[in-house]
Amino acid sequence: MSEILNIAKAAKASCEQLLNLSAQAKSQILNAVADELVRQKEAIKAANLLDLKAGENAGLSVALLDRLELTDARIEAMANGVREVAKFDEVVGEVLGGWRHPNGMQITKIRVPLGVLGIIYESRPNVSIDAAALALKSGNAVILRGSAAAISSNKFLVNLFNETGVKFGLPRGAVALVESTDKEAVGEMIKMHEFIDVLIPRGGKNLKDFIIQNATIPVIETGAGVCHIFVDESADVREAVEIIKNAKTQRPSTCNSVECVLLHERVAVKVLTSLARELDGVQLRVHEDLWAKFGENLGEISGDLDANLSGLKAEVKIGESSNGAQLVKADESDFGTEFLSLVLAVKCVSGVAEAVSYINSHSTHHSDAILSRDYANIERFLNAVDSAVVYANASTRFSDGGEFGFGGEIGISTQKLHARGPMGVRELTTSKYVVRGDGQIR
Repeated sequence: MSEILNIAKAAKASCEQLLNLSAQAKSQILNAVADELVRQKEAIKAANLLDLKAGENAGLSVALLDRLELTDARIEAMANGVREVAKFDEVVGEVLGGWRHPNGMQITKIRVPLGVLGIIYESRPNVSIDAAALALKSGNAVILRGSAAAISSNKFLVNLFNETGVKFGLPRGAVALVESTDKEAVGEMIKMHEFIDVLIPRGGKNLKDFIIQNATIPVIETGAGVCHIFVDESADVREAVEIIKNAKTQRPSTCNSVECVLLHERVAVKVLTSLARELDGVQLRVHEDLWAKFGENLGEISGDLDANLSGLKAEVKIGESSNGAQLVKADESDFGTEFLSLVLAVKCVSGVAEAVSYINSHSTHHSDAILSRDYANIERFLNAVDSAVVYANASTRFSDGGEFGFGGEIGISTQKLHARGPMGVRELTTSKYVVRGDGQIR
């Protein structure tokens, strides 16, 4: 019998025990896990260091190494997220509605767990703890399959969760890690429809495409993040630059960082100039139409700049690194690309209508924003952009389960099923009808 089959059978068997686990017991488990994460911080970092060294030797990109790293702050954030989940009200058994049938039967709709979750993810070891905590709170068993790049970290974290949890009643098999790093393990796991109820992939396009095309189990897609920000002509330029800077540079390796900025044609040159000065270390890949507007050198547009931008010519040079950004002419392939690095595509549009049309055809429907002071344009954008999360005058970096108050997330769904956007406890449940009668027949 294969490793995954054993794990899947044990996970399925644990589901009934999870349903009988009290809310108090769940909270005790989660709070104990949070305490243990902090207590074993140094041991966690030591396990993580093994993965980081292996990743460096394997030539992992800076973005992937950043996703992989567990710092003191990130471990503390994991622990705080688990504590937040522990404080949530119990969702299993929540009454969602009810009515009395004309024949006297009482029909009630209640919230129930999905069952066994299969989470397949790349790099980020914090997903192991987030997923286990949210699965437990929502009454689900979870089978975790991380990437080979994070195997040491994942082993340590899942062992910590289980060793701590069983002391307070966590059923054995309810949280499991597939330790095999062979790609064949994923192929086997995604066909175990007899034991696994839902698959949730978190990772690159190739992983998700493989699972969607080959799985025999329902899949909740967590999409890649080609996030856009549209700067309207009425936007406060300084505020817009600060928001874009945060959305691009605060943590560029995440799926909620901005990858493309659209500038209203009437303010495009002015905003691009400010971005060029303020976005240190960022490569701005400028669409050819905007490149032509911007000119072959900054001297050609100096007359269009505010006085406070007049010193920019000495700071930024097209095509060269400087204390500001580096400007290069974009290829068409740069638009619709998830860079996950300090690269940002920039183009101009004629207004909010073109911005909405462009985003709906080029984004991954993850998170997109408008920066504007025009109420009508803001409402048009928020209503028309077909993405899981839409923003007005705020950074896309807030698309996160922790920021939304979920204590963590399983992923950010870009589908239009029961779960869309950051997925917390409630998104890991479904419903069933309970009908109580006293002898009725049809």
